[in-house]
Amino acid sequence: MTFINNPIYVLMILCLVIVLGVYTAKTEFGGKFGAALIIILLAALLANLKLIPSASNSINLYSSIFKYVAPISIFYLLLNVNLSSIKQAGFPMIGLFLIGSLATTLGILLSWFILSPQNVLGEDGKIIAGMLTGTYTGGSLNFNAIALEYNLQKKGILYAGTIAVDNVITTFWIIATLVFPTFLNRIWKRKKDIKVKNKTLNTAHQESEGIDLTSLVWLIFLGIAAFYLSDILSHFINQIPSILILSTIGIVLAQTKFVAKLKGSRHLGLYLVYLFCSVIGVYCELNAVSTLKEIGIILFQFTSLAVLLHGLILIFIGGFLYRDWEMIAIISQANVGGAPTAIALAETFNRKELIVPAILVGSLGNALGSYLGFFVVFVL
Repeated sequence: MTFINNPIYVLMILCLVIVLGVYTAKTEFGGKFGAALIIILLAALLANLKLIPSASNSINLYSSIFKYVAPISIFYLLLNVNLSSIKQAGFPMIGLFLIGSLATTLGILLSWFILSPQNVLGEDGKIIAGMLTGTYTGGSLNFNAIALEYNLQKKGILYAGTIAVDNVITTFWIIATLVFPTFLNRIWKRKKDIKVKNKTLNTAHQESEGIDLTSLVWLIFLGIAAFYLSDILSHFINQIPSILILSTIGIVLAQTKFVAKLKGSRHLGLYLVYLFCSVIGVYCELNAVSTLKEIGIILFQFTSLAVLLHGLILIFIGGFLYRDWEMIAIISQANVGGAPTAIALAETFNRKELIVPAILVGSLGNALGSYLGFFVVFVL
């Protein structure tokens, strides 16, 4: 059925998934899960039922959403927050994110010595371990950086299988981070949430007023222009990831009176985050993991144990330091899923004061991930 690969058809379905997710999240039952998780699960169901293309027969639309939509969504969400919101949440978030990054590295190393994946994967095992360390610290940018350095992308089946396992585990972990704060609040009473005073957030007009045409035309222009500028600057300053440059531009613009008066940047950004989440669901292709047989099984076990150990270490240390389980879940998601899914989690928990810190630590992960990934390859 060729129409299934039609990008307009696929985009229509993804937009319908967002509509269903938002409406379902407003119900008593759906409100317990949040729109982001519902959207991911619906998209995953449609992809695994072959009603829309999955990861194994991916279309350009998906890569475009990863490349353009996800970064621009972060930019829009940054436009309606004030820098003073970082003062209280900045240090705990950054400190816990560094702990989470080290927990990822330690989780990979412990999983390596427990399961010995090199017995099945051979010399490629340590490269995959480095790739997974990178992606579970700062995202796919680091995953691909390590793969390209060792030419693993030329081993099509192994590379594709690793991506499939990564996507499945990432989806499972989104579900886990949405659920464990509620569970842990019952057995290990949390301390007071690390809050930012409402007056530091410049979002009141976003909630009460709808977007107007003047705001819309400016927001569309600013989003595209900022992305283009950050892409150019990243070529001249290649030590700094373009997403960090884009975030900086958004933060600077957010402090100006003109941009602060624009209406709807949060809603526009959140919609794009949901679109990104729908593609995450599409990439959760269970069949791709099962077809790899022994390699797929060891990859799945190795990755699952590593992410689980990351979570347990972060929960244990974070519990003694802060015991703000929602913040810890957002931090873990910033590690494993990246800034966009961390933002979706913050929105689901109604912790809007943590949106900017989540973006910033996500950008920090982009910078750290490759270093930790190469470190793991070297150690193993």
